[in-house]
Amino acid sequence: MLAAAFTAAWVLGIITQRLKLSPIVGYLLAGIVIGPYTPGFVGDPTIAHQLSELGVILLMFGVGLHFHLGDLLAVRNVAVPGAIFQSLIATGLGVAVAVAYGWTVNSGLVIGMAMAVASTVVLIRVLTDNRMLDTTHGHVAVGWLIVEDILTVIVLVLIPAMGQAGGTAPADASHGASTSIWMTLLIALLKLAAMIVVLLFAGSKIIPWIMVRVAKLRSRELFTLTVMVMAIAIAAGSAYVFGASMALGAFLAGMVVGQSPVSQQAAADALPMRDAFAVIFFTSVGMLFEPAFVVQQPWLLAGGLAIVMIGKPLAALAVVAVIGYPARTALVVALGLAQIGEFSFILSELGQKAKLIDKSGHNLLVACAIVSITLNPLLFQRIGQIEAFLKRWPALWKFLNRRALARETAMNADTGKALEAGTSPVAVIVGYGPVGKTVDSLLRERGHETVVVDMNMETVQAIKRAGRTAIYGDAFNIEVMHQALPRATHLVITLPHHADGRNPLIAAAKLINPEIKIFVRARYISEREELEQVGADAVCYEEAEAAVSLARMVMFDRGADEASVKSETTRIRQEFAATLPGM
Repeated sequence: MLAAAFTAAWVLGIITQRLKLSPIVGYLLAGIVIGPYTPGFVGDPTIAHQLSELGVILLMFGVGLHFHLGDLLAVRNVAVPGAIFQSLIATGLGVAVAVAYGWTVNSGLVIGMAMAVASTVVLIRVLTDNRMLDTTHGHVAVGWLIVEDILTVIVLVLIPAMGQAGGTAPADASHGASTSIWMTLLIALLKLAAMIVVLLFAGSKIIPWIMVRVAKLRSRELFTLTVMVMAIAIAAGSAYVFGASMALGAFLAGMVVGQSPVSQQAAADALPMRDAFAVIFFTSVGMLFEPAFVVQQPWLLAGGLAIVMIGKPLAALAVVAVIGYPARTALVVALGLAQIGEFSFILSELGQKAKLIDKSGHNLLVACAIVSITLNPLLFQRIGQIEAFLKRWPALWKFLNRRALARETAMNADTGKALEAGTSPVAVIVGYGPVGKTVDSLLRERGHETVVVDMNMETVQAIKRAGRTAIYGDAFNIEVMHQALPRATHLVITLPHHADGRNPLIAAAKLINPEIKIFVRARYISEREELEQVGADAVCYEEAEAAVSLARMVMFDRGADEASVKSETTRIRQEFAATLPGM
């Protein structure tokens, strides 16, 4: 069984990866191939299900381990209301589709909630492949996903409670049944509160202490075993003592272990196990899928796909635009979250256990996942084309950007007046991450006036409260920059991504102010020729500087003197430069 599952997943995973699709599609297809509904070898679904339980536990443990509240707080103004609104829309549409096909409202709630949450793996993959993970657009999408993860944790409590209160109750259930449901939910939430107190408060003292003590034994096997015990034992204990799902217990266990000083090593040790059992999890999900469902229920499938790939994206697009972010950010969030994956399957499995959905509901979710995960990277790659298409409708484009432009104008009104009134030269710094902050600090310490340009509203407001000059908006839009460039002696682009807008910005800046010097951060030395052609005066390459820094550390550790280190690092930089095109 294991050999067949891993082999099929390996082969189909490689094929889907070569096709630039998510390997998850390959794993789901592998399950279909070895499942009972296709000819040939049939795996043991019981064993697959038992192993998939470990996959669920380790997946949720990993989510808790990497949960960073700071990532959410940075974009809370858009991510929290946006994710809640989108989830409500998806859940409501799920109920509508379920009722239309004769299912109960409770079944529709489970289907809708499962369709509301996107796949973390798929979203991070498409953002990384398109170099958007470190952009403001990417930060909003990731923050949005964190809120969805939190909502999923809440749903993990609600589904068993709904099942205990009578999951098969029809839509016109009596008042007594409704009272029973609310009482059951209240008891479940009280149990959840008790579990959180025990794990996050009492456990936060004991578990990190245990992890540190085991790490000091310097036995990798024991440390890995400890990580497994923390994930599995706490998940099972949560289910036994508090009646919660093991997925929820694993998530909280991950959060507690994440507070440990050795959390990074725990994450490194858990990753290979999580990935291996996650493959079995996706394969077991595929094994339960009936391919005939696509032919037997085409309209049901169409309704599900409409929720995932039309309803969710439109809801996200609308709420991001209304809150006041640019249309580009709205498109990234809308298309990035237009898919479902691992969390949908976890909720599906829980819904089946609670007898809230049947096999048809599971088939619907798997089919929607396969189609949406397959199409999502292809759609995401065409964001530029979709943006260009929308710009052909000036009224629509203006409507989508109306709130963003109004907010941008309001925030930059005093900045524009200050720049127009000033006479001293300034250095314009694009991006205020760790690199931008360092450059800004060094320049100001030496008496240079700086202007920071950033798309994070909270960042810009904090800089202004400190009495300094900052511009809110997309720096790669020349309309945002035109007030600062005439007085600028230097333009420092600290963001390595967004090449589509970076190069036009450099060219436009040179046209507005031919005397300006432009310093650029880039990822790869292969970008040099293109950057210099558009007018960059100097470029810092991440891969070259990483090589120089590592060489310096090794040489100093080996006892080399300062002069030798300086000579060797200069030689390394020259060798990198000599490998560039045209050199």
